[in-house]
Amino acid sequence: MPVGLQIESHGRELSRSANDLLRFARSARKAAGLQGTVSILVQSSERMRAMNRYFRHKDKPTDVLSFPAGRELQGMHEGDIAISADIAADNARSLGHSLTNEIKVLILHGMLHLAGYDHERDSGEMAREERRLRAGLRLPLGLIERTEVATGGRTPLSAALRRKPARIKGRTSSGSRAKRRTTKQTR
Repeated sequence: MPVGLQIESHGRELSRSANDLLRFARSARKAAGLQGTVSILVQSSERMRAMNRYFRHKDKPTDVLSFPAGRELQGMHEGDIAISADIAADNARSLGHSLTNEIKVLILHGMLHLAGYDHERDSGEMAREERRLRAGLRLPLGLIERTEVATGGRTPLSAALRRKPARIKGRTSSGSRAKRRTTKQTR
C-alpha cells in the first residue's frame, strides 16, 4: 500500500471522494519523487491544533502538517501528512472550489515537504516546484502562491516564482535523498 488515507472529519462529505483522493495521493507521491509509503490523516481543526501545539509549540490550528520518516526508513516509509478538514472546507468555500480539490492541494504541499522541500528556507524552490506540479496535476492555486496573491506580490517569493521551475530532487548515487527536510512542519 503506497498511500494510506484515514478520514476522521467531514467523513460524510468526503466518503464519495475517498477513492479520488487516494488516486491523487498516489500520483502526487510519484510526482514528488517519493518511493515509500505515505500515510495521510484528515481530521478536525481541534486535533490539528493539538498536534501543532505539541510538535511546533504553536497553539493554533493549521491546515497541513508533514512528518518525514527517519533516514533509516527512507524508501520504505516516507512519512505522514495530517490535514485539517475544517480549514480545508473553509478555504474551499472562500476560493470557490470543492473540498476534495482543496485537500488535494494540501496533499501535494505535504508530499513536497516529505520530499525535502521547505518553503520557509529554500528561496522559492518549493514554490516553483509546487506551482509546476500543481499545474501538471490540474489543481487550483497552491498554498505558497496564495500567500503571494494575498500580499499583493510583496513577498520575497515574488521574484523566485517568476524563475524557471526547479526539478525534483532525486536520490543520490548512494541511495539517500539529495535533499531531506528534518523539521516537522509544513505551514
